[in-house]
Amino acid sequence: MNRLAHETSPYLLQHADNPVDWWPWSAEAFAEARRTNRPVLLSVGYSSCHWCHVMAHESFEDQATADYLNEHFVSVKVDREERPDVDAVYMEAVQAATGHGGWPMTVFLTPDAEPFYFGTYYPPAPRHGMPSFRQVLEGVQQAWTTRQDEVSEVAGKIVRDLAQREIVRQAAEAPGEQELAQALLGLTREYDPQRGGFGGAPKFPASMVLEFLLRHHARTGAEGALQMAVDTCERMARGGIYDQLGGGFARYSVDRDWIVPHFEKMLYDNALLCRVYAHLWRATGSDLARRVALETADFLVRELRTAEGGFASALDADSDDGTGRHVEGAYYVWTPAQLRDVLGDDAELAARYFGVTEEGTFEHGQSVLQLPQTEGVFDAEKIASVRRRLFDARARRPAPGRDDKVVAAWNGLAVAALAETGAYFGRPDLVEAALGAADLLVRVHLDEHARLARTSKDGRVGPNAGVLEDYGDVAEGFLALASVTGEGVWLDFAGLLLDQVQARFTDPETGALFDTASDAERLIRRPQDPTDNAAPSGWTAAAGALLGYAAHTGSEAHRVAAERALGVVKTLGPRVPRFIGWGLAVAEALLDGPREVAVVGPGPDDERTAALHRTALLGAAPGAVVACGTPDGDEFPLLAGRTLVDGAPAAYVCRGFVCDLPVTDPEALRARLA
Repeated sequence: MNRLAHETSPYLLQHADNPVDWWPWSAEAFAEARRTNRPVLLSVGYSSCHWCHVMAHESFEDQATADYLNEHFVSVKVDREERPDVDAVYMEAVQAATGHGGWPMTVFLTPDAEPFYFGTYYPPAPRHGMPSFRQVLEGVQQAWTTRQDEVSEVAGKIVRDLAQREIVRQAAEAPGEQELAQALLGLTREYDPQRGGFGGAPKFPASMVLEFLLRHHARTGAEGALQMAVDTCERMARGGIYDQLGGGFARYSVDRDWIVPHFEKMLYDNALLCRVYAHLWRATGSDLARRVALETADFLVRELRTAEGGFASALDADSDDGTGRHVEGAYYVWTPAQLRDVLGDDAELAARYFGVTEEGTFEHGQSVLQLPQTEGVFDAEKIASVRRRLFDARARRPAPGRDDKVVAAWNGLAVAALAETGAYFGRPDLVEAALGAADLLVRVHLDEHARLARTSKDGRVGPNAGVLEDYGDVAEGFLALASVTGEGVWLDFAGLLLDQVQARFTDPETGALFDTASDAERLIRRPQDPTDNAAPSGWTAAAGALLGYAAHTGSEAHRVAAERALGVVKTLGPRVPRFIGWGLAVAEALLDGPREVAVVGPGPDDERTAALHRTALLGAAPGAVVACGTPDGDEFPLLAGRTLVDGAPAAYVCRGFVCDLPVTDPEALRARLA
């Protein structure tokens, strides 16, 4: 066992038995490098990363490679999901030096943590023009031994260059109609009209862009925006990227047609897409959207919920194929023979319905289940029986590994998705699951100073401080929970988190946001990125939560902070709309108000109040906030001074400091929110 044996990260624990003398990221590791005058090997990955597992098996489990590393390097292993700040600053250096990045990320540093040589995966023997890992190690060691002054000079120059790199300057004000129209036009140019989605292979589910399209349609009525969202969601739901038996989405599709996924399943993807499909149903009434939203929510609860009530980070792409070998996709793919073993006479029907062929759509004659047919009639009861039997048979296969680490930001996304999905479809169990995760975040991740920890595992808080996306996404989840449950305590908790955003993450002069707090560990550069990656950027997530909190409370300070933060969207939205989708979605809410809906009634069990409350939640107005309670309650500022109308429950709709007359009829409220 090495030093990683005492860590909480499942990814680090996977390397605890390596013969490599790993250190976690720590001041002690760099002190050791300085004491012994050795360079640092920084290896960054995450537990469900396929090529991280490959490199670990090929190199880090190899005794000869480990001996060389232990003699000549101080080896530091980082879980990018625990330390997104470390990952971000060195990934920026890798991308600047090589033009691309990815994981595993392999960076060589001086003992002062300055990078001087970069790469990603290295094979154990030279191939495809890549040097072997051993060749890289020997080359770096020789350079360090014979030309250390030159190496240190290069490293210093790289750090200075990174320090001089600025994000594009943000505008002084939030985007308006013109910038959002330009962003929509830019998305139209990158849209794939034959297959849905944006760009080519590999193709990622653009959750934040889809939210923007739905909000833009809700505000403007633009049918083109809605059509792109509808078609993309349908193609994904019918493709192999969606688990046709168990629900939930894989990380991305390796092809343009959504057929073959990279099989890892991430919490953030599924939380975001669950919410997208719920909002698509809200906008269109689509049966497919309803089914996918609920199946994805059920997947989250069934397969990712932890014993403590939080949600695990991911399921691996790889699993045992039944022979002892770990193979990508083994849990999910089928051959015609396997269908016959499970289904007997129904195998041919299943093969036609799910697109399973003798040639296969994946590897070795195996097929990823999809729904390729667009015509023909299938017996619904028969298909349901087939699904159930295949699901039960698959459950007997060796399951993919699960990363049980609870990440605050991603749990915030899950809280929002499950709360809204449960409210829309009359599933109180999903709302309860959201409450359980929110409770864990408060009990375990939030300290007495309202500071968030990034991770926990098995109910034990991790050592790493929360970053901006943790504060933004958890606040967003709490705001959604407040609207759904009528419990104002979640609004209060959101306010505490947003106070931290303003005090510790915000540039007071410009309103720009940093990914790490002002008192966080100092790295070679303070990371600051307003663009989305697989999840909303911390910058725009915080802007959205600030805006929602301002709508709930009337706080001018929070609204101004949101508007200032959205200045970067005015600059980037028309230029790179695919990469700032959540910022565009928040800007839609700002342009629409956002609307504030207060529902008052005699109590939580009153059916007329419940009908108004549900109608308010189903309003598609971008970013609308909802408060529900009794006339004399003090749970929400929006309820102050709101009274029943002739003894009946009533709903008040306001925006821009102007309120409509109260309504008592759900249909009238629906019209107000159109």
